[in-house]
Amino acid sequence: MSKQSRRPRREEAKKKRKQDKAARKALHGRQRSQGLEPRSRSTPSNCLSKDKTVEEETRSRQETVEAQVTVIRSQLPKLLARLRTIPDPRNPQRIKHKMTVVLLYGILMFVFQMSSRRDTNSKMSQPQFLENLKLLFPELETLPHNDTLWRLLSRIEVAEIEKVLADLVRSLIGSKKFRNYLTKCGYMIAIDGTQKFRRNTPWCSEAVASRTGSETEEGERSKQYSVYVLEANLVFANGLTLPLASEFIEVTTKEGEGSKEKDKQKQDCESKAFKRLAKIIKSRFPRLRIMVLLDGLYPNGPVFAICRRNNWDFMIVLQDKCLKAVWEEAHSLRKLDTNREHTYEQNWGDRRQAFWWVNDIEHSYGPNNRHKEILHLVVCEETWEEIEAQQVVRKQSRHAWVSRKPLTKRNVHERCNEGARHRWGVESSILVEKKYGYQSEHCFALDWEAMKGYHYLMRIAHLLNALANRTRALRQKVSELGLTRLMAFIVTTLSGKWLDPERIQNVIHGPSQLRLE
Repeated sequence: MSKQSRRPRREEAKKKRKQDKAARKALHGRQRSQGLEPRSRSTPSNCLSKDKTVEEETRSRQETVEAQVTVIRSQLPKLLARLRTIPDPRNPQRIKHKMTVVLLYGILMFVFQMSSRRDTNSKMSQPQFLENLKLLFPELETLPHNDTLWRLLSRIEVAEIEKVLADLVRSLIGSKKFRNYLTKCGYMIAIDGTQKFRRNTPWCSEAVASRTGSETEEGERSKQYSVYVLEANLVFANGLTLPLASEFIEVTTKEGEGSKEKDKQKQDCESKAFKRLAKIIKSRFPRLRIMVLLDGLYPNGPVFAICRRNNWDFMIVLQDKCLKAVWEEAHSLRKLDTNREHTYEQNWGDRRQAFWWVNDIEHSYGPNNRHKEILHLVVCEETWEEIEAQQVVRKQSRHAWVSRKPLTKRNVHERCNEGARHRWGVESSILVEKKYGYQSEHCFALDWEAMKGYHYLMRIAHLLNALANRTRALRQKVSELGLTRLMAFIVTTLSGKWLDPERIQNVIHGPSQLRLE
């Protein structure tokens, strides 16, 4: 029998795409007539290469690498100066590579999104790649083996590397690089926990143990040993998200006082990690005007008290089954708002939004409810239309937050749409680190301290790439290729003879200034 032709299926699929496009065009026209703004789809181009000749491709690759390196070199002096302050535990007489060289090598392996230690050794040591790397970064006098980086991270105070990230962000804030991105909410910090990876064997005493649903032959549930980390990111209303701080959730061992007493393991959790992370952020940014954005795990009295003591504003997701007394009082007080003074309706993008809020709700907690906090609750109910199977489908959603500051018709849009909704920035950042180049789910080291060190180096690299992708020189290339293909474009450029050494020298020795779009 002859193979059935795929042409009818292709024609049918093509017809459906045309129908979807026509239906979407009609929907967008109706939305514009109603005062709504249809959202554009930002996806990488599916066209052929815009470079028609080798000369055009050479110029494009040269300019892209120059734009990337300019951003990295603008932060490199501060970065290297801070890395030099970390104590080096190695024997000075047996040192082949400077500690700053080894750590810079570790940052660059994540900047260029190498998938593993083995992949780094293989690609970055290739003669052409190494020649271009030394051309761009003369500070790399020699290229170490990645096992050298692993041994260093297992011995140094890796917490100092994490402080370097905060120092870079603090210098950017001090130089007012983000002043055009700020709203009246101040600097927004989104915090969320994530699981890096897990193993079925007890690979490290600090890993958090949890029981799985599967049972062994003896009727016992098997255990998994996971790495959890609480991430804090600086988020802005324009979509820019920058890594800020990380706090690992780990099991600590408390030694017994008597000889017959066994060591006791103290299990950690996300709530305890938040207290430590809040203390770290406050110590590093004591006078910064901060709004904390948190998910539905955090609306509780101790978190409210921490934010109040730190003088932080907050917008925290409130689920329907959480803080029932607050919900009951809010619904009761809402009935008294007969003049609808605490309501507001507007069009936002392609959505119709209806807000209602209740201010000054007293929340009691603790022993005998002796602790009290004043909260403000806001609910956003929105509707929009989408095209599904050539049909217009009406959809709706509901969001609720508790706020530290009272809500008004003047600030409800800013606090909810430009503030609270951007909590997704930290979730998107975690997804990028896991699935789009940074290999956060890969175990670069089974040693706990070394594993944390690799994570901190990855976060610094993510910060540098995020800044570079927001510059005027790279915005067009990002929209053309997308983030993943852009980095692949840069890596392939470094793997070949595309760069002009004279132009690179002018970039290195010339002024390196960070100019965000």
